Amino acid sequence: MKKRFMTVLYHTGMIMGSFIMLYPLLWLLGSSLKTNEEYFASPYSLIPTTWAFSNYIEGWGGFARLTFTTFFRNSILIAAVSTLGTVVSCSLAAYGFSRIQFRTRKFWFGAMLLTMCLPSQVLMVPQYLLYNSLGWVGTYLPLMVPSFCGNAFNVFLLMQFMKNIPGEIDEAAVMDGCSRLQLFGRIMLPLVKPAVATVAVLSFMGSWSDFMGTLLYLNKPRMYPVSFALRLFSDESGTNYGPMFAMSVASLVPVLVLFFIFQKSLVEGISTTGVKG
Repeated sequence: MKKRFMTVLYHTGMIMGSFIMLYPLLWLLGSSLKTNEEYFASPYSLIPTTWAFSNYIEGWGGFARLTFTTFFRNSILIAAVSTLGTVVSCSLAAYGFSRIQFRTRKFWFGAMLLTMCLPSQVLMVPQYLLYNSLGWVGTYLPLMVPSFCGNAFNVFLLMQFMKNIPGEIDEAAVMDGCSRLQLFGRIMLPLVKPAVATVAVLSFMGSWSDFMGTLLYLNKPRMYPVSFALRLFSDESGTNYGPMFAMSVASLVPVLVLFFIFQKSLVEGISTTGVKG
């Protein structure tokens, strides 16, 4: 009896916890199907009394002849290039730090970790001045190029995964005539696929939802990604909540699809990173 009671209590707690975690998403989905009048009348209800599917049609219509097809295309371009740059640069840096012994390795590794201590707000003004002097403001370059310079967190994550791979593999590959680049591309990358998938998904999600970068560097509506285009539903005359919530739901679809596709690799990469033996 006691075991059954604990089982019921456990599952009840898990269901309640899951509902609390999912409530914002369910609220967003329900609000996207409400009219503005119903939203103000019952903002906390999850199920609308009148299903306003027209919010999705109106929201996708966009603004000033710019539909959300344009904004989604911009977001996909920025996120795809940024993800590619992050995966390539971070995997190369992690391979160098974890598998190649060189004299100043510890110094540069420590310097890389120190960059994680810098708040992004501290770097905004210097970065903007630098990109403005290069003529990059008003283009996608400030949102894409930095990804090819690596990221300390992702490098550290990949390093911990690569350290679990036996060094004898490197020795055997070198004896078979593999160069460093061939060893990295043909042997190391296939062995760390879960970690690479983790970095790719996290990078895509971060780039997809980046609002501040767009605010700082883009000044033409036709170049806006989805994360910034949602702001256009609000102006001095008010906010059109229904279409804004509808496009917010639509903006979650690519991220959710990517997460479910790579869910197994993502969980394996996070759970295995840092585990010895």
